[in-house]
Parts: sequence; structure tokens; C-alpha cells
Amino acid sequence: MIDRDQLCRLPKAEQHCHLDGSLRPATLLELAREHAVHVPAETAEALAGYMHAHDARHLEDYLERFELTISVMQTEVALERIAYELCEDAVADGIWYLEVRNAPLLNTRSGLSVEAALEAALRGFQRAERELGIVVRFILCALRQLDPSVSLEMARLAVASRDRGVVAFDLAGPEAGNPAAAHAAAFIFARDHDLAVTVHAGEGDGGSSVRQAVHACGAHRIGHGTRLFEDESLTNFVTDHRIPLEICLTSNVQTQAVASYESHPLRSYFDRGMVVTLNTDNRLMSATTLTDEFWHASRHLGFTWDELCAMAIAGFETAFLPWEQRVSLVARAQAEIASLSLPRRIPA
Repeated sequence: MIDRDQLCRLPKAEQHCHLDGSLRPATLLELAREHAVHVPAETAEALAGYMHAHDARHLEDYLERFELTISVMQTEVALERIAYELCEDAVADGIWYLEVRNAPLLNTRSGLSVEAALEAALRGFQRAERELGIVVRFILCALRQLDPSVSLEMARLAVASRDRGVVAFDLAGPEAGNPAAAHAAAFIFARDHDLAVTVHAGEGDGGSSVRQAVHACGAHRIGHGTRLFEDESLTNFVTDHRIPLEICLTSNVQTQAVASYESHPLRSYFDRGMVVTLNTDNRLMSATTLTDEFWHASRHLGFTWDELCAMAIAGFETAFLPWEQRVSLVARAQAEIASLSLPRRIPA
């Protein structure tokens, strides 16, 4: 196995991280008490255990835990704090570039506007860039269980906010029974206004869901793509057209998208030459870090140090950033990797 400390020092980019799934347990507990929200635990440690979705039966069951985190994300102060703290945790995890996604529509239950919710998170990210040195961008999510007209409004908000840190538009939420194709108009609007798009697909539904994301929505990247392999023709298309897959190992195991780390298709995707990146998805619900995800790839899927470095670089190369910024980040990351000593081998 590869030395875990070495993996933490490896410069990393994360493309798939949900704001409402990545709160610190202590912050969740403090905000819940401040806003009189009931929590089923008295300590941060106990709350972390409750939020850990290790016993989820499927994606929808996994998503139920978000009700608690969303309930404390209804003020600008809370959103800015949560955004900043996530960046602090990312820096400690060796992350240089971070794309955080969120559906600001879910932060309006107490009267906050979607614009104010978005701006609050962006302020947290901007402060983190100034104080911590990390590069952070926002991916605005629509929700597939809502009416497509709502998704179009969210796409309009994303386009209007792209000069303030929004780099892409996404579709999240329960996948089965909520086809992405129904929201195609929102993606057409985003693409027509030169905004990148990514789509959750192949996590809670099969290869046909990924097909809709690629061809009906025009996805530039795919969130998860776990069951893409069920459609061999589309898998070849995604490979040939270099459409990156945002892989989230731990959450895929938890949502029963795969039976185990060992059975995850990441290994076969990488070996056939697909563009793949590693991501946490939800740090709180999955009780994981990006270092953990690289560790799992090494331990359970046999990825070597060089292969892990290649995936780390792919995260920078396929970031939703202007080309010049990507080139700069890739060069810096490659220089840092070259300066790291070869990983120390430790007993299994």
C-alpha cells in the first residue's frame, strides 16, 4: 500500500463536492442549537456517526440525511461560514483547486432569496481564496425532481453569476424516475450562453440516464457515471470524446450503486483510457476526505502511485476554468509531484 501521508501531500483538485453534504459535525450541532433545530445527538462525535450514511439502502435513502444539514443553511451568515470552513478542510486535505456545488433554491425556506443564498456562499469562497490560497469555484445545481421551468430559472441565475465565481450548471437530486432529458431546455440555455454543464447520472439509475445527460443535456462532464458501462456504445463515445467522469468511490458504495470498492468500475474505466477524476461527493455523509478516496483507489483497486498522480493531474486538466489558469495549475501540480519522494511502502 501507498503511504497515506504522501497522498495527503499530493496536490489535488476536487470537482464534485456538495456544500450541504460537507458540513463539520461541530458546526452542524452549533447551528442547530442556534436556530432551534432538533438534532438526534448531543455531541459532535455522536452527530457525525448519525450523519454517516453507511447503512443507506439506495440513493434516495442517502439523500434523506440532507434534510438536517439544509435546515441550518437558511441564513447568509451560516452559508458563508460553512463555505469558508469547507475550504479550510480542503486545504488541510492537500486540495489546491475546489469546485463546490449547491442548490441555492434549498436555502430559501426562511425567506432568503436564491441570489442572496448564492452570494453568501461565494463570499465564503472568496475569503478563503484571499486567506488560504486555495482556488475555489461554484457549480449551481438545479433539482431533477422539480418542474423543468425551475431548472431553467436556475440556469439563468448561473449564467448571470458566472463573473462572480459560478463556473458550471448541474442537475442533482433523486435520479430514478426523474429523467434529465425533461430539463434539456435549462442545459441548452446554459450552453448557449457559454457556461459549462455537468450532470449527475449513472448513480441512482442505469446507462440510459447517462445517455440523456450526454446527448439531451450536452454534459461536458458526468457526475458519477458509475453505471455507464451498461451501455457499451455510449461508453465508447464518452471515451472517444474525452468526457470526464467525476468518480466518487465511497458514496457509490454507500448508495448501493456498487456492491463494494473492489467492484467499482473505476479500474476498468481508467484502464480503457477514459478521463476519470476522484472526488468526495459529501464529506459528512460519506465520512471521507479526498485523501481517503485516493487511499481507497490504491488499497481496493490496485492503483499505483503514478496512476494516482495521473488522476490528480486530470482533476486540474478538466477543471471548469479558463485554459490559461488550468495550464498554470497543471504546471504547478506537476512540479510539486516531481518534488515528492517516492512513496514509502508499508506492510498490508
